[in-house]
Amino acid sequence: MSARTPRLIITSGEPAGIGPDLCISLINHSFPAELVVAIDPNLFAERAAQLNYPITKLITNIAINEPPTPGALKILPLKTPHPVVPGQPTPDNASYILEQLNTAISGCQQGIFSGMVTAPINKSIINEAGIAFSGHTEYLAQQTLSQQVVMMLATKDMKVALVTTHHPLRQVANLITPALLEQVIRTLNKDLTRYFGLQKPTILVCGLNPHAGENGYLGREELDIINPTLNKLKKEGLTLVGPLPADTLFTPKHLKTADVVLAMYHDQGLPVLKFHGFGKAANITLGLPIIRTSVDHGTALDLAGSGKASSGSLMTAIEYAIYMTQNKQ
Repeated sequence: MSARTPRLIITSGEPAGIGPDLCISLINHSFPAELVVAIDPNLFAERAAQLNYPITKLITNIAINEPPTPGALKILPLKTPHPVVPGQPTPDNASYILEQLNTAISGCQQGIFSGMVTAPINKSIINEAGIAFSGHTEYLAQQTLSQQVVMMLATKDMKVALVTTHHPLRQVANLITPALLEQVIRTLNKDLTRYFGLQKPTILVCGLNPHAGENGYLGREELDIINPTLNKLKKEGLTLVGPLPADTLFTPKHLKTADVVLAMYHDQGLPVLKFHGFGKAANITLGLPIIRTSVDHGTALDLAGSGKASSGSLMTAIEYAIYMTQNKQ
């Protein structure tokens, strides 16, 4: 393979979920990249047999830079502490899930991998194991000592980023401060330029309140926090539009001018994007020193081992990771 060919590590996620199924399905796809799956070889073989996938070879020597042949897949072998039953997650395997992430992070930091793509995990299982864990995004930020990360979901033709992520709704208004909003916008603007080739990205910004506050009658966050922050950054040359009412922002009139929409909280922007392209979107973490993309869905325990799981989102996540490595500035 060319020295310029991206090498991506794919974490297989919750072993009792559909992550292993999705990784096995990579045998049927080809990408302009070298893919390495972090997984227990025994789990891989057992699930492949259950799904009736004709695996002819598992390549465990990832130092060999070669394209996979049909029926072969390159893996980075790890070991599950506890036997895996599809659809039945156990806290006993929480350490295995984190080992995948830590291995991928370390490999990216060392330059062994160009980026990482993550299959879904079950946050509650990790917490049940006594490990405080609020999500991939937050964990990656902590492990890489990143001061400000931004969650962005993307389909082929829509991108939505978030100011706040996994927080109870009653906390959201207090979390949105001028400092946080400014940091998020700067990170978003920087990485859209760095990884997506957008020299001056246009960012549409949602208001927090209905009708973007109705000039203060439905809340003052727009007047006191959002508008002053946007005006400050506009003077520096950033292309920002808003704050706009979220109920009318997601219309063709506005979206045709936008590179990304910035929503104030999780369920303000993501339901629209997922309705637009669920199962074909990627979750992208900006603000990290490494490239990381992920699927847009959960572990789907009821589908594990059934052969019914769709790999569309994983394909999109891989495609975006490759695109980002190629555009990296």
